[in-house]
Formats: sequence, structure tokens, C-alpha cells
Amino acid sequence: METPFRGRSIIQNLLVRARVGPRTELKNSLMPPTLLNPAVVVDAPLAAVRFQQARPFRHVLLERFFDAAFLQRLLAEFPQFERGNARNEAGEIGAKAVVEKIAPLGAAFAELDALIQTPEFLKLVGTITGIDDLRYDPHYFGGGTHENRNGQELDPHVDFNLHPLTGWHRRLNLIVYLNPEWRREWGGNLELHSNPRTPDADEITLIEPCMNRCVIFETTESSWHGFSRIDLDRAAPGLTRRSIALYFYTPTRPQHELADAHSTIYVDRPLPPRFVPGHTLDEADITELKRLFLRRDDHLARIYREVSRLTRDLAQTRERLRMRLLPLVAHYWRRVVSTLAR
Repeated sequence: METPFRGRSIIQNLLVRARVGPRTELKNSLMPPTLLNPAVVVDAPLAAVRFQQARPFRHVLLERFFDAAFLQRLLAEFPQFERGNARNEAGEIGAKAVVEKIAPLGAAFAELDALIQTPEFLKLVGTITGIDDLRYDPHYFGGGTHENRNGQELDPHVDFNLHPLTGWHRRLNLIVYLNPEWRREWGGNLELHSNPRTPDADEITLIEPCMNRCVIFETTESSWHGFSRIDLDRAAPGLTRRSIALYFYTPTRPQHELADAHSTIYVDRPLPPRFVPGHTLDEADITELKRLFLRRDDHLARIYREVSRLTRDLAQTRERLRMRLLPLVAHYWRRVVSTLAR
């Protein structure tokens, strides 16, 4: 049995946890022999340098993130698509399924959930990113297991900036991909943008969702990211894009990064580069244009619904205030009349 963690460095502590698993009792489950690849812990100082130097904004790739045996256990317990919540932001059944709470999925996911909330793991992520006082999200709001089917894509966006329940500041996304095979030409590549609102000057970094690849990136008002449309019909029918998404928070953030509370902000994709003066449209082009227009219409409809909801809430608040104020106004009016009548 290992001795308590006091008096050891963060690197030593994480190496212990990488070997013996989190020090959290799991009902009906033995401690896993390994969780993280120890090399991830040892190489943390080098990863920290890469994180700070990355473009278009701070991020880092950590290859072979999980120990190989633990990775296979996670793959075996990954939930079926039908088990997840497949409703999109418009409330419609889509091609993305999410299971937010990972601990009930099986012993391996419970062990992962226990690990990522330990001070040692949070300190490791803080060492790599330079962000201290990170907090684990027990609600997994928006996180958990993600599975995307053929045809799914994610437009460039910046994430919501405040946790809806705790009010904490969202600071980091940590995503581990679980795809035994993937090729760049299949789409589904993570895209990091400098500014999708200026397509001609937009700097884009592509990251393939390869097996056991972890990407950590900061979440700010300019950390635009998304992924390209998955196209597997001919190449690998039935294959899906799988990942585990973990989001981390802090109680405060630097003054220059503060912004008013907001939900996820999307930018619609520009026309593909082949659409230039003189280009003759074919059937595939028409299909592509219809798809792009439909996505834009869906985004506008979602915004209109949100505006309508806010307008309705404002009207209801005004009415409640009016109903509360009327008795007070009547009371004081009677007092004024009584006083004048004396």
C-alpha cells in the first residue's frame, strides 16, 4: 500500500495514481492497475511549453493519454448511441448522442470520474495549462461521452462562459478521442479557429480525432472551435466519432478575460472555396447550398425562439411587479387622501 501523498511532488503523486488508480472506494469494483499513461505525467513540463506556444490559441495534444489496458475497458463500456441524449439545441433528434454522467456507465468510467476530481489530477492539468485552482464539474454540464454519426458537424463556436448552476468560469476543455481508426479525409476533424467571422484571414488548426489522443484547450471569448462534417458513407459505413469531453472551471478568471454571461455562440460556415466567380453549379453544389442554408435557418430559428422566451419572461416579470406594486400604490394613495382631508 502506498503511503499518504503528503510530502511528495505533484509529479510523484500523479505517477502513483497512474499506477494504482484513484484513492476512492468504488462499490463492487477493484482498483484498476493503471489509468493514465505515466509518460503524460512525466512530460507535463514539456506539454506546458507547447500549450503556451500553440496557435491560433493555447492548446496541447497528449498522445496515448490513457494506459492501453484501461483504454480497452473504456471502449468496452462506451454507451450505445440510443442510450444517450440525441436531442440537439432545437429539441430535435439529431446525429449526436451525449451521456453526461459517466460514473454509472461502468467500473472503468467510475474510476475515471474518481480520478479527474482528485487534487493531483487537477494540479496536473493546471501544471500543463498554467491555470490554477481548477474545479471538476460533478454535473458534467455539456460534457460526458459524445458520439457523432455520419453527416454530423459542429459549426465554429465559443462555449458558454459561466456554469449555469455554480456560476464558475469555464476555463478548459479536455477531450479524449476513442476512435480505433480515423482518416483526415473522413472529416470530423477538430478545428481551432483564429476568427471564423473573417473567413479570408481565419487561421485554422486541424486535429484528427485519433485513438487515445487527448486535446486540452482554453475556453475564452476567442477560442473558436468546431469540427468538419463527417463523411463516412463510402469509406466506413456504420463508423461513428466517439470521445469523452471533460470541462474544468475556476471560481474567478483574469480581468481581461471577463465577459457578460452568454450561452454558446455559433458562426455559420462560409461557402466552400470552390464557389468562385465562373464556377458552374452541379447537383452536388445545389445539395451543399441547401444544407448550408438549412443550417443557417435552424440557427436563426433557435435565436428567435430564445428572443421570444426572453421577451415572454420580461413581460411576466413586469406583470408580477405591477401586481405587487398596485396594492402599495393604493395604500399610500389612501394615506395621502386621508392626510389632505384632515
